[in-house]
Amino acid sequence: MPITVSIVEDNDKLRGTLARLLDRSDGFRCLSQYGYAEDALKDLPQVRPNVVLMDINLPGMNGVECVRQLKQLIPETQIMMLTVYEDTENIFNALAAGAGGYMLKRTSSKELLEAVQAVHSGGSPMTMHIARKVVQSFQRSAASVQTTENLSEREQQVLDLLSQGLIYKEISEKLGISYETVHTYIRRIYEKLQVRTRTEAVAKFLRG
Repeated sequence: MPITVSIVEDNDKLRGTLARLLDRSDGFRCLSQYGYAEDALKDLPQVRPNVVLMDINLPGMNGVECVRQLKQLIPETQIMMLTVYEDTENIFNALAAGAGGYMLKRTSSKELLEAVQAVHSGGSPMTMHIARKVVQSFQRSAASVQTTENLSEREQQVLDLLSQGLIYKEISEKLGISYETVHTYIRRIYEKLQVRTRTEAVAKFLRG
């Protein structure tokens, strides 16, 4: 049985190249392609591929939010981010939202196919550079002994939504509070956790 794959990527040329690579490689089959996260969310619960290749920087809904919603709809499908971004915040947001791996678009065809196989088997494929960034971020957060236990219930809720990859506007809508109030909560969270960035706060939250 081939590994079935769907692609969510707004670059038409790259999307076509990836689809051809999968269909021409033994053991793989491209089931569907999407240029928009919204289209993927409507269709993928019916298609149910083994693996989804997901870009982050999509028009409209971004890839991280698409991952978060897809994992609720089809939790058995593995999702691998395929992106040009290497910054730690994007990596953490994607992994926290439920992505199983994170590879760069410049990855070779051979490495990409191996990564699809790995994520399908339950692995977490990442380039060495990305894996090092993840480890360094966890090490930095471990330097402080302070935990999330001294956060208020509302601050815990805000941090939980941050860890799922939601942006400030989405958090304000979800909790029914103003954008400015979200900023206030996040400032307090940073102070209590002794961190300076969203990534460090999420890393500490994920470590428990």
